Amino acid sequence: MTDFNTLFDQIVAELGGRNSVMALLNVGPSALSNYRKRGTIPSAKQALLDKALAQKGLKFEADDLRLSAHNSAEIRRILLIITGGIAAYKALDLARRLMERGLSVTGVMSKGAQEFITPLSVAALTGEKVYTDLFSLTDEAEMGHIRLARETDMVLVAPATAHFITKMALGMADCLASTICLATTAPVMIAPAMNPQMWAHPALQQNLNTLVQRGVEIIAPATGDTACGEVGAGRLEEPIIIAEQVSTRLRQTYQNGPLSGKHILITSGPTIEPIDPVRFIANRSSGKQGHALAAEAVKRGARVTLVSGPVTEAPPAGLTHISIETAHQMKEACEAALPADSVICAAAVADWHVVGASTSKQKKTEAGPTVITLATNPDILASLSHHDKRPSLVIGFAAETDNLETAAREKHRRKGCDWLIANHIAADAKHSVFGANTNKVLFISSETCEEWPNLKKTDVARRIFDRMEAWFDGD
Repeated sequence: MTDFNTLFDQIVAELGGRNSVMALLNVGPSALSNYRKRGTIPSAKQALLDKALAQKGLKFEADDLRLSAHNSAEIRRILLIITGGIAAYKALDLARRLMERGLSVTGVMSKGAQEFITPLSVAALTGEKVYTDLFSLTDEAEMGHIRLARETDMVLVAPATAHFITKMALGMADCLASTICLATTAPVMIAPAMNPQMWAHPALQQNLNTLVQRGVEIIAPATGDTACGEVGAGRLEEPIIIAEQVSTRLRQTYQNGPLSGKHILITSGPTIEPIDPVRFIANRSSGKQGHALAAEAVKRGARVTLVSGPVTEAPPAGLTHISIETAHQMKEACEAALPADSVICAAAVADWHVVGASTSKQKKTEAGPTVITLATNPDILASLSHHDKRPSLVIGFAAETDNLETAAREKHRRKGCDWLIANHIAADAKHSVFGANTNKVLFISSETCEEWPNLKKTDVARRIFDRMEAWFDGD
């Protein structure tokens, strides 16, 4: 085994000597001496070295401290578009996280982004030229925006402002970043970041649905404190989570899985129907089964859209997650995500909503409780089963407390779905399937009714996707 210092000297020699390495890492000679003394290299600098070595057909093997042959074609290229929000500073950490995963990162910055961070800082971190101007005389002499758009494995917009999302939805091409998004044939992912009220605005959500329908994948913002002092959804997701989702998506795109090329739409969790700003009608669904299905679909290489009501389960990496609250919002999100090869309606959709929900809190009075009027919610499973863009395979879930098989068979017939997964809900909440890690189900199709044993919800998901793979293979 080679010791670290010998290996480090080999790396320096392969990359053209100390001066070349110092320029590559943007450090002085003392930094190189410290690396040798400590026997370690900072991860961000290691990523730069890994990239430079890969371009020479070499790879640093950390386990046994050696250089080995490496296929440079495996290096995936990310075009990181940074737009002008306060979260732009996090793009530097994001670039580092992407490079730690062996990805090559090239920065593209909008004018607004340059008000928060400099192109020099991005270039120093990535080791690549940063592009800023659609009408650059040097870059555009070779149609640089087309070259950038085509010579990449993924376009990632992070942070994506409300303004830039709108430009993407309208198909505008008035700057380098928006032109690239319009010209690229590579997968596109965006990580929005903005004020919570902006994120919740119907116009913004409609633009997001438009992008999802076109195949753009959304890395939903986190909930928490935002720069404007408000609390809510809109905070840029953590860079390490974004990097992991990007890495997973690239593996799906460029490594064949059994469901590679398939788009799977999954609903999960409850819907909640407001009575007033404080109270609502909901159910006990935890989203564990729906999220387990989504994770399994990702593992098998599918492109996954997860439409989820409010749950504590974190969405799996590598998919498009659309967060909703009401049944009407879930229906709109599902229809916007079509076409899909299969849909799995695992969400527990509320059957009713309150007519004329109050915009102010209803007070207790001596007259007694406020009278509310209920109306029937849309039947999402039935509507997707009979939709003009009906997926080839429609799968529903049913939760029953009585006469499970009879009720499930009737629901299967009435909904018009291909398969129905029915589970019994115990009257005793302590033993309910809601919130549990296991599930005992009936699998119902037009040909069969099978009782599956009590299984972990992850195992239920695996069985369903085993069936799905066989179904697509025989289609």
